[in-house]
Amino acid sequence: MTDPLDRIAAALERIAPAVPADADPLVHPAYIWRDGRLVAARKFDPLPLDLLLGIDAQKAALVEDFGRLADGFAAQDVLLWGARGTGKSALVKSAVAAVQADGRKLALIEVAAMDGLRALFDRIDGLPRAFVLFLDDLGFDAGGDARALRSLLQGGAEARPANARLVVTANRRHLVPRDIAEQESAINPRDSVDDHLALADRFGLSLGFHVVDQSGYLAIVRAYADRFGLSFDPDEAVGWSTRRGGRSGRVAWHYITDLAGRSGKKLPF
Repeated sequence: MTDPLDRIAAALERIAPAVPADADPLVHPAYIWRDGRLVAARKFDPLPLDLLLGIDAQKAALVEDFGRLADGFAAQDVLLWGARGTGKSALVKSAVAAVQADGRKLALIEVAAMDGLRALFDRIDGLPRAFVLFLDDLGFDAGGDARALRSLLQGGAEARPANARLVVTANRRHLVPRDIAEQESAINPRDSVDDHLALADRFGLSLGFHVVDQSGYLAIVRAYADRFGLSFDPDEAVGWSTRRGGRSGRVAWHYITDLAGRSGKKLPF
């Protein structure tokens, strides 16, 4: 006679929903790596590159690097660091879209947790497509996680596949916080500093982003307003940034969103 627990387990398996299959990695422009599965992004519609102002050098460098990756040439892992709201994440997505618009085989995969990277490497290794593995707003409180990422970038026995590059955004240039007490207790303080810098040094391309001044902020607002047919008051735009505590592309976009809503207009992004 079958054990009742076995019958219950079998019944539960029959009524449980099937695990969705991975999205085809050769079809969609962008994906999310979630719980060991590749999920197609519901919508991938980044801002056009020409709407990202004040970061021309960063745009050119990132698009060139992604183009090389898509063409199968040598390309760098990338660290984008700097002030909040200055366009780091937006640029990653817009640069991928720009390369895709040229008809080249490149996709974005957003990775939420670093501990799933090795399984993702296995999933995409050898595919006839290049991939930007995007880790947004990364930071470490523990040295072990930082050392694991260093190994995945370079130097480990099982680094990332040739058709993929890691692209990381962070508010800190060196990713790992530097503790003065740790340096004071080290036999050689320079060793402590070098250990913290070692992760950032693994990225062949490091792009800095900085807070814009008032004229730069207003230029961003004006570009958005012109693109979407909106009239704006510069004093009001400056007042908005003052209340938000800073000037950045993100603050400018939030102002434009509010302005469009008050004007009874929709925005495409």
